Order: sequence, then structure tokens, then C-alpha cells
Amino acid sequence: MALTVVVVDDQAMVRQGFSALLAAQSDISVLGDAADGVEAVELCARVRPDVVLMDVRMPRKDGLRAAEEILRSASRPNDGTPTRVLMLTTFDIDDYVFEALRIGASGFMLKDAPADELVRAVRVVAAGEALLAPSITRRLIAEVTSRRGRVPRSAAVEHLTPREREVLDLVSDGKSNGEIAGDLYVSEQTVKTHVSSVLGKLGLRDRAQAVVFAYENGLK
Repeated sequence: MALTVVVVDDQAMVRQGFSALLAAQSDISVLGDAADGVEAVELCARVRPDVVLMDVRMPRKDGLRAAEEILRSASRPNDGTPTRVLMLTTFDIDDYVFEALRIGASGFMLKDAPADELVRAVRVVAAGEALLAPSITRRLIAEVTSRRGRVPRSAAVEHLTPREREVLDLVSDGKSNGEIAGDLYVSEQTVKTHVSSVLGKLGLRDRAQAVVFAYENGLK
């Protein structure tokens, strides 16, 4: 079954280019595009895509607010697989993107990334992984968090086992389940179990929020 995607950007050429690139993939289907956040929320409510490529800065409603509404709607029970949001930006360091990660976006990419990276990103995010491998993501989180200062460490951290803390640390480094399994000499399924336990104990939606949590709580 093909992954379904919606492309959101206020520049028509960007929308058309990304849509054409993704539609050319045998495993990806583009359900439509939107020129601003208002259109994006309305479109996603109708078609319920697997992944939304969301520009950060747009008229009427910016990508952050649109992503928040889409993710809130997508998290309702009994709706099947939730829609995931991948933010797009032209800026290396962008506070809006950090906020998007906090509300549950699955990561972000620079608009000028190579075409194959964009296609890979859609597949990674649709599979439920956070797109955190690019060093720019980790630098963004570290820089913005340090500017805002540390917050008191969440008591939820104390509920993590030593192994779960180790897994959280590796997730925060942007490593995939396969890479973590190699580092810890365990199976990938075991890593998945640990990651699910970490998210549940900390009350987090996904790996992207786990990375933000680690930085905010002084674990990185």
C-alpha cells in the first residue's frame, strides 16, 4: 500500500516540484497540496495523509499552528495510523521548528536538501521514526534549549531503568533502532520495546519529543 502525502508551501513552484518528485516514487501517493496553514488543516481533515510536508512560514496560518491542529486531530482515538508532520525550512536555525518538535512534529528538513533525502525522509517519518539524523537538528535543539535555560528535571526520569536511560541517550543522538541495537548488542525488536517503554513512562508522543525532553531535562 502506497504512503500518502500532502505538500504544504506558499510557493507554487515548491509545491509542484516536491509533489512531482514524490509522485514519481512507486510507493508514494500525493493526495494534494495547500498554499497556507488554513488550507492545510482543511485538506488533511478530509484526506488524512500519512505524512504532511509542512512549510514553516506561510500567510494566514503558519506551519507551526497548522501542524499543531493537524497533530491534535490526528491523535484522536480510533482514527487508525496518525498523520505525521515533517517541517520544511530554508533556515538552518529556526525557533519555529524547535516549537514544532515540541508539539509533536516528527522532524524537519532544509528545503535545499537533495531529492533522495526528501524521499527517504517521507519514508522514515511514515514508518514512525523521527527524522533526527541530520546534525542540524541536534544543533538546533541544543542551541535553542541552552538559550532558554534548563528547566527543573522531570520526576518522570526517575522511573526509567538504567537501560532505558541508555536508549534515550542514543535516541537523542539521532540514532535509528538498528544503530542502537548494534551499539547495545541487542535485537532491534528489543530496542523498539525499550523506546516504547521510554515514551510511555515520559508521556511523550514520539522520538522527536524524546530528544527535546532529553535536552530540556539536562540529559544531553
